[in-house]
Amino acid sequence: MSEKNTKVWTIAEAANGKLKSVSYELLARGRSLADACSEQLVSVLIGANVSKAELTTLIQHGADLVISVQDPALEAFIVETYSNVLIDLVQQMKPNIILAAATNNGRTLMPHVAMRLHTGLTADCTDLQIDLTTGDLLQTRPAIGGNILATIKTPNHRPQMATVRPRSTQPLPADPSRTGHILQISLKPELVDKRVKLLSFEAETADESNLQDSDVIVSGGRGMKKADNFQLLHDLASLLGGKVGASRDAVDRGWARYPQQVGLSGKTVLPKLYIALGISGAIQHLAGMKTAETIVAVNTDPNAAIFQVVDFGIVGDAFQVLPELISRLEERKS
Repeated sequence: MSEKNTKVWTIAEAANGKLKSVSYELLARGRSLADACSEQLVSVLIGANVSKAELTTLIQHGADLVISVQDPALEAFIVETYSNVLIDLVQQMKPNIILAAATNNGRTLMPHVAMRLHTGLTADCTDLQIDLTTGDLLQTRPAIGGNILATIKTPNHRPQMATVRPRSTQPLPADPSRTGHILQISLKPELVDKRVKLLSFEAETADESNLQDSDVIVSGGRGMKKADNFQLLHDLASLLGGKVGASRDAVDRGWARYPQQVGLSGKTVLPKLYIALGISGAIQHLAGMKTAETIVAVNTDPNAAIFQVVDFGIVGDAFQVLPELISRLEERKS
């Protein structure tokens, strides 16, 4: 395979044999970059038990080539082994750009690979462009707590690497008429890091899973006062068919778990409805939810920063507002 044909790579992710939505979101980002520099777009899948039919959907969503390295030894995400596999591919095929999602896997794998390849990495990008005069990737991300947007370049080292916030891009519509190639590569046994093995796996609970895919999120912060009061959030979310999120403060206090954390150090979400209860609106939290379609907030402080981004704000006590909301929704449901 020629170097010319492998310039822009995106890293696909899969679980239980199915590709994750971020795989298609990255292809939308990668497609615009590949078209800008007249290059081929490649999707790389490292894992196990993903069918050829499933891999074909990557082509339908924008990939020209799919590189698949699958083996039972790759079923569990072990960063040392995944890093070995990706670096082996990079050294053979010399990509210019590699994009991954800013998921748990992407945030773990990409720094490991960048360090070993002695190249740069920009995390949590919200915008990506190509400088056509230099070929440099212009990587834009929030900085200084979200107060400014910084654009970063890696002019002297290749590949250029970046992670992209999930739910910051809409996937391209699937086009069944698109054609491309799937390259199946066997895992080299020496790339498996035998120093590390998976001892156990703790699955997310129903309330924690797929927070970023939920159309409705009900989040609580320090104003909820204690963990037991989060049951009110669960009751409201259940009536609305949504999920429960939390501020970093609530997670740090043990009232919610990290998979529920919304913000710069948690998840970026883009629901149709985001309800914030007892959340003051720190910049770090706003960066993770301010692009929601409709934002509703309840807070006792009329000057709370959260009110700067809301569509509907209630200055009041969440413990008076929540029961009333729940009661009215239950009446409507019955």
